[in-house]
Order: sequence, then C-alpha cells, then structure tokens
Amino acid sequence: MSTVVVVGATQGTGRALAAEYARRGADVFITGRTQERATTVAGELAAETGGRVTGLALDLSRPADIAAALEPVRHVDRVVLVGMVRDMNSARAYDVDAATTLATTKIVGYTTVVASLHPRMSADASVLLFGGMAKDLPYPGSTTLTAVNAAVQGLVRTLSVELAPVRVNSIHPWAITDSPHVAANEQLRDMAQKMTLTGRLATMADIVDGCLFLLENPIANAIDLKLNGGIA
Repeated sequence: MSTVVVVGATQGTGRALAAEYARRGADVFITGRTQERATTVAGELAAETGGRVTGLALDLSRPADIAAALEPVRHVDRVVLVGMVRDMNSARAYDVDAATTLATTKIVGYTTVVASLHPRMSADASVLLFGGMAKDLPYPGSTTLTAVNAAVQGLVRTLSVELAPVRVNSIHPWAITDSPHVAANEQLRDMAQKMTLTGRLATMADIVDGCLFLLENPIANAIDLKLNGGIA
C-alpha cells in the first residue's frame, strides 16, 4: 500500500491527481491553505473514489510551519508539489510583498516540504515539482513567475543529487483547458491553443498521465518535462 502526499490538491490538476491515486488504492494526503477546505475536499475525493483521503492544512508561503503541518504523515512513497499563488507583477511596478510570497511558496516552501518528509520516504520514493511554461515564455507581469518556474529546474538538479536514490522530477504544463483558471478565460484559451503545434490544449487528464509517468517509472529521474503540444 503506497502513501501519496499532494500539496495543493483542493482544486484543478492537483485534485485530479489525488483522485487518481485514491482510485488506485493509495493512502492519499492532500493539503489546502485552511483545514476546513482541505477536510471538505478530502471528503469529496473519498466519496468519489472510494479511497482513503486525509486533508491537512499547509501554507507553502509559511515555511516555518510546514514541518508541524506534515507530522501526521508517518511514511511516504510519492510527494507532489502543485501549490502556487498567482502573481501579475512587472519589474516596472514591482510589488515586493507579492513577489516574496510567490518566491517563498515555490522555492522555500517546496524545498521545506521535501526536507521535512525525506526522513519518512521509502527507498523507492519519488518527488514531483510543478513548474510552468512561463519559464520559457515570459509575458508582461510574469517577472517573478518566470524566475521561480526556472528555479524549479534548479531544484530538480540539486534535490535529485542530494536525495538519491529518491527520484526527483518536474513537470511544466502549458495552459490546461479544463483547469479552473483557464476554463474561466476564453481569450486565454484561444491564444494558448493557437500557439501549439497540435492545435489543442492539454486536459487535466493529460497532465495527470504525465505526472504518473514521472512518479511511477523507476528510471525517470532528473527530468524537466514540458507538456505543451509543441509551441510554434
């Protein structure tokens, strides 16, 4: 029986991945910023899948509190870091607080989760970090997001060396057509779809499939996987 921790799984792709592991019989821990939200979604997932899902409160932007938040996890085989905050923040009008929250969340927060759980990881454990295509395709307002998504690649390099034989990979999706953020923005969907070579955007199911490859294939390690349909 495997144990899976998905950090940032109260909606979107994180929720879909947690559901898939619950259907497969794993013991799943999901996190949200509040205990109420995490508990509610855990209950929904358990009802939908018939699996075992536990909700924990964890705020990646508060790394000093992360170790205590993860205390209920006594053993872990798969760790997935999806959680993020959205930040439109240009260099010409720089919001220091917003930038600090985002950088803390995706660099310090992600690393703190991995460091906290590492002593409880199995020998064949694997870790998956979510980045994003803003690292390669900056746009006005993506200054900090572009930087931290590129930093995710750096984390994969160092963590895969430091934690070996634990495998560490990252996934970098383009716009996901049925994710809450993209589904609500028709203009964004159309623009993103026109940029792909396939003429289609990924669904959450497509991204979950990529996640499962990186998490479960025993030779997949130190990979930064772009799932974007090709960008013209």
